Amino acid sequence: MAFNTPFKMWKRYEFNGGTADPCIISWPAGTTVRGEIRDQYHHAIDIVPTILDVLGVEAPETIKGHTQTPFDGVSMRDSLDDASASSARRTQFYSMLGSRSIWHDGWKAVTTHPTLAGWGHYNDDEWELYHTDVDRAELNNLASEQPDKVRELVNIWFSEAGANGAFPLDDRSPVEILTTPRPQLTALRNRYVYLPDTAPVSEWQAVNTGNRSFVIGALVDIPAPGAEGVLFAMGARFGGHALYIKNNRLHYVNSFVGALEQKIVGTEDIPTGENLILSASFEKDGMEPDSAVGTLTLYHGDRKVGEGRIKTQLGAFAVAGAGLYVGRHGGEPVTDDYPGQPPYPFTGGTINRVAVDVSGEPYVDLDLEREAALMLMRE
Repeated sequence: MAFNTPFKMWKRYEFNGGTADPCIISWPAGTTVRGEIRDQYHHAIDIVPTILDVLGVEAPETIKGHTQTPFDGVSMRDSLDDASASSARRTQFYSMLGSRSIWHDGWKAVTTHPTLAGWGHYNDDEWELYHTDVDRAELNNLASEQPDKVRELVNIWFSEAGANGAFPLDDRSPVEILTTPRPQLTALRNRYVYLPDTAPVSEWQAVNTGNRSFVIGALVDIPAPGAEGVLFAMGARFGGHALYIKNNRLHYVNSFVGALEQKIVGTEDIPTGENLILSASFEKDGMEPDSAVGTLTLYHGDRKVGEGRIKTQLGAFAVAGAGLYVGRHGGEPVTDDYPGQPPYPFTGGTINRVAVDVSGEPYVDLDLEREAALMLMRE
């Protein structure tokens, strides 16, 4: 892997080829150093503490009455002006898909575990030992020469793993992890209703539209032409879908694992009035090895205004769980086609609610107009 040179292995392994990345720091107002390289050991968790340090800001102990977890990271500020400064970081542990490593005071122990569900036998994995202060490329395995050092580092790994909630270890493959249902706070159902101006809903607790037919319907008031922005969005450019208005037309976009952006645009201008339903209906009619395939249709009420063939992801949009948004899209957008500026708020009208139906019933049988009226009456 040319990108990893001179380090060995790559992503998912705990050697430097899988964990080391370049970090470029630019602070013209705060340091005179230009174009220099630093060798101190640091981790991504050190970035926020460094920013707070250079700003002179203390991390709050509580936010809105909630006690905050202390930062594990340390500031990199001392190393900016002084290439010989000692790093404030002494230890960093890693664990991914059963493989593990620990760095401590210039030494690193690492073991590679098969990514096969149910393999287990973690205690049989062989630990390697590298003195990374002088062997950054991890070429000289010293485990047989210094078994006591190996035992010391492995014990530190167990201590750090326990402190960071790394147990139980999980050696399932990424596909198995992404496609295994997670526990839900509420019972599964066929109809989900979301309101605007609320916090994003985690993908693991939101409606699951993967590998099934679905309908996304927004109940809106639009008093005059010119409304635009996000009605519904879930995921990001690396996988996700969204319903939005741009140039007075209804748009639906589906980013298939970030590799294929599929867009359907309404053929008619958005109507004006109260209690309008703008919706996208996906009818699954087939399967491919990596996706569900079918027809995505756009509607103004019960009037069809757009149609196209798309494929949808079988698993989750994001490993960590992407957010579901109504009336805006924070974070990484599903598409660069959104109108306006981040977070692409819906303007020129009012979103009353967004309903997502995954019953599999055809759109024409859902009677969304009647359902919307009943919801309004219940309010």
